[in-house]
Amino acid sequence: MADHCAENFDITFWGTRGTLPVSGAAFARTGGSTNCIEVTCGEHTIIIDAGTGIRELGSKLVANNPDQKIHLFLTHAHYDHVEGIPFFAPFFMNDVKIDITCGKLNGTKDTGALIKNLMKQPYFPVGPEVFSADIEYNTLQEHAEFNISDKISVRTTPMNHPGGATGYRIDFAGKSFACVTDTEHVLGKHDQNILKLIDNVDVFSYDCSLLDKEMDDFQGYGHSTFEEGIRLAKLSNAKSMLASHHMPFRTDDDLEQIERAMKKENEAYKVAREGDKIKL
Repeated sequence: MADHCAENFDITFWGTRGTLPVSGAAFARTGGSTNCIEVTCGEHTIIIDAGTGIRELGSKLVANNPDQKIHLFLTHAHYDHVEGIPFFAPFFMNDVKIDITCGKLNGTKDTGALIKNLMKQPYFPVGPEVFSADIEYNTLQEHAEFNISDKISVRTTPMNHPGGATGYRIDFAGKSFACVTDTEHVLGKHDQNILKLIDNVDVFSYDCSLLDKEMDDFQGYGHSTFEEGIRLAKLSNAKSMLASHHMPFRTDDDLEQIERAMKKENEAYKVAREGDKIKL
């Protein structure tokens, strides 16, 4: 039993909204929290992005294992990916070790400065000095590759997003997961960096904020479409693709319509919803 648990590779979505959180009956089935994914690789906890979904995840982690090591990967520092950081309970636990990793971003010199700038007056009442956990800050170069353990490898790639953003791929126990958000594709031209990152991946989540027909209205905002996600999945031989980073105006009914279109292409393609858990 212990050996089986040591090889568990689970992905849980704690927030799948982009731009800002939403609430109300029209969004209840998909969820309203912003970007946060928990990746469990055996005994290791990896979190990708710290939107509002990270608050509930933090409460679970503290309740289940108050003495642990957590790896927090940030794709970038726009609000919908970092706004939950001051409310992540493990930051206030003395016995927790947390490394926060992010790529280089325009407007800040490194990951430590990013967190300090996020939590300062007049925008926030206290700074990160209130955290009592043992925190290490890491700043990645483009196309960085590193290991978390002798069994967990991580690869990254830059993405086309204002200010910069990083995509992550995690390989563990012969399986793989990639998170690709936020990125804007060029119509008719596929991003070779992303195709390399998701080559033969078991499952990847993709920035599906928009529809192809909406791209002209959102040029320069740094987002992509479920249709491009499908094209990338087919070109890369990915086994499954999950649409995420849903716009706040996209209702449950809208997303179910998108999912039906995705499943016509491949039953393994689906919309990511808050609370979804995938076992690889």
